[in-house]
Amino acid sequence: MRTLVLMFSLFFHAPVFSQALLSGTVVDGNTNLPLEGVSVTLQPNGFTTVTDESGRFVFLAAKTSAKSVRLSSIGYISKTILPGDLKDNTPITLFPEKVQLKAITVTAGAGKEYQTISKTDIHMRIINNSQEVLRMVPGLFIGQHQGGGKAEQIFIRGFDADHGTDIAITTDGIPVNMVSHAHGQGYADMHYIIPETIDNVDFQKGPYQAAKGNFTTSGFVDLRTRNGIANNQVKLEGGMFDSYRGLGMFNLLNKKASQRQQSLYVASEFAYSNGYFDAPQHFNRYNFFSKYNGKVNNNTYLIVTASGFSSKWDASGQIPDRAVESGQIGFYGAIDDTEGGRTSRTNINTQLITTLRNGSLLKNQFYYSRYHFDLVSNFTFYLNDPVNGDQIRQRENRNLLGYNGTYQHQSKWGTMPVHTELGIGVRYDRIHNLELSNTKNKFTVLNRLAFGNVAETNASVYISETLQLSEEFTLNGGLRLDQLFNRYTDHLKNDSLFQTTAAILSPKLNLTYHKSGATQLYFNLGKGFHSNDTRVAAIAGGRKVLPAAYSADLGIITKPFKNLLLQAAAWYLWLDQEFVYSGDGAYVEPSGKTKRTGFDLSVRYEPVTSVYIDADLNYAHGRFAGSPKGADYIPLAPVWSSTGGITYKNKTGISGSFRYRWLGNRPANEDYSTTARGYMVNDLVLQYATRKYEIGISFNNIFNIKWKETQFDTESRLKNELLPVQEIHFTPGTKLAAKLSFSIFF
Repeated sequence: MRTLVLMFSLFFHAPVFSQALLSGTVVDGNTNLPLEGVSVTLQPNGFTTVTDESGRFVFLAAKTSAKSVRLSSIGYISKTILPGDLKDNTPITLFPEKVQLKAITVTAGAGKEYQTISKTDIHMRIINNSQEVLRMVPGLFIGQHQGGGKAEQIFIRGFDADHGTDIAITTDGIPVNMVSHAHGQGYADMHYIIPETIDNVDFQKGPYQAAKGNFTTSGFVDLRTRNGIANNQVKLEGGMFDSYRGLGMFNLLNKKASQRQQSLYVASEFAYSNGYFDAPQHFNRYNFFSKYNGKVNNNTYLIVTASGFSSKWDASGQIPDRAVESGQIGFYGAIDDTEGGRTSRTNINTQLITTLRNGSLLKNQFYYSRYHFDLVSNFTFYLNDPVNGDQIRQRENRNLLGYNGTYQHQSKWGTMPVHTELGIGVRYDRIHNLELSNTKNKFTVLNRLAFGNVAETNASVYISETLQLSEEFTLNGGLRLDQLFNRYTDHLKNDSLFQTTAAILSPKLNLTYHKSGATQLYFNLGKGFHSNDTRVAAIAGGRKVLPAAYSADLGIITKPFKNLLLQAAAWYLWLDQEFVYSGDGAYVEPSGKTKRTGFDLSVRYEPVTSVYIDADLNYAHGRFAGSPKGADYIPLAPVWSSTGGITYKNKTGISGSFRYRWLGNRPANEDYSTTARGYMVNDLVLQYATRKYEIGISFNNIFNIKWKETQFDTESRLKNELLPVQEIHFTPGTKLAAKLSFSIFF
């Protein structure tokens, strides 16, 4: 606690230096809104910085030290100006352009090694749905195992991260992961995000950024929505299995408001599908999103977003191999077709970004989410109750509110530029009637297995210092402190109260060598953590509340030729406590210590102007530490995986994308006596676009293979079976699914 007080003190008493500044602001030529992440380089000495969220950049250097200033950002036409052009504070305008790999330079910056690939992919690849957005992260796989409404299962860097246990996901700074969730720790349901509203995807593998806290073990994904839209859009989609979707996006302010740097737009979608299963899903989802971005005064921007989401569906659930092999059900059949669920989430997010007189940036963010979840599942059928069956119902009602504050300041240490970032945050989750019950036919409650209220508070503070040691070397060091307060009121034990507190200190160190815009070497060290479920942490008296992860990356990103981009990394990760699949019981099941090593390879190639090829290859070797050899496999941990594709876009508006994703065989249990079989699936998208409209057709699983999207080694008993059987239970992946789309822009 003393450390927390000391770091808060550093935040509020951070020194402010008044020095000669070379500064400016960059805006988008279409929306007139600030552009974040623009590289600004002083020439000829090569010192580089990037614009912040207000579009502003600052150099602590005399104006006479630079002969020119070059501004560049992937997806925009680069511009070179004279230092004198900045004297009247007139915003610098960059206009969008078609991205070409040969024009892209490797971005410098410690801890930012994935930005070049992420910004390139978001512009070059065709995004067909919300799942494709998450797949922008190289080596990340997702799987659905109960219809379209449940959060996807995530695989990355040798982790079966379940629904988000070992990867932190945010949207515009709002946490997606739900702590102490009814269905699993870190549950991250992204279905409230409308894919057409996404502007870019920021991600990093490993726990190397001080600003990222809980669940950042294998890495993080931060989705950023558009600040404004240049055109209105109406989109209609229809496809196989009674699948339909409608979308509308509308700009609500006129050009005069845009000239004042104000924007307000709304987006809404409705989707329906019966799915490819034998039992119809009756899946439907409604989303609404709105975002206001406005300049309050010369130094302050206000950003307000509001969104609403609701969904309900029926599901077939997981089915055992033996039921399919015996012919009892088909490959797309169900043992219990009364499974399903409903969920909803409402978000309000307010951000105030202020540029101070000394050029520093102060950001205040307040967010609130109202969340409801109700899921019915059956994984073991008649194992425990031969008469009524083992159907379970998981429910919760949650209020989530939080605050994030950051202060960014440019200074000098001798002749070295220093960028300081200080941050504080508070997240509070209040979960009412968190429930696990045995049910029959979905709604008849037979008995409650767990029932109570959770109150969980996560207070955090961090400091991050980035030093430009020379033109080539950049060093970043960070320190983060998280303090958690856990309370659980057990309604099944006369409202008995269990509570505990815990804290964890997480240091970070990132070193980058950058040369001539073509090559960057990086070495990252960091400590992260994933929190335990409050019901586990509080009842166990505070033991292992915050299991730590220790990780290291050694990598390179380089352009050996103007049309070829390569990124490779070797990595290591130690985890103090693994969370493993436990049949989705009352809470996640903690397991032992694990260690993982592996490598990642990404290739981006543009043989001709119209063709873009991308491929990612990932390998992970994961084992339980201290377990006997041969009995130390991590269940469902991916070993080999690869994704990639070829995208074609020409000047006439014709475009297409052919993609693959391959996941190799992996162990389904600790001794690898059962195998989760791998798969290779291919998708195809064809489009024709003009300024006024767009027509498209997409094919998922174009070769119509039978594949198992998710698999678990589960003990179950079917009706009338005398003895239980332990074997693979799976959810089948999609059949060939074609979909037509038509959009108009105005």
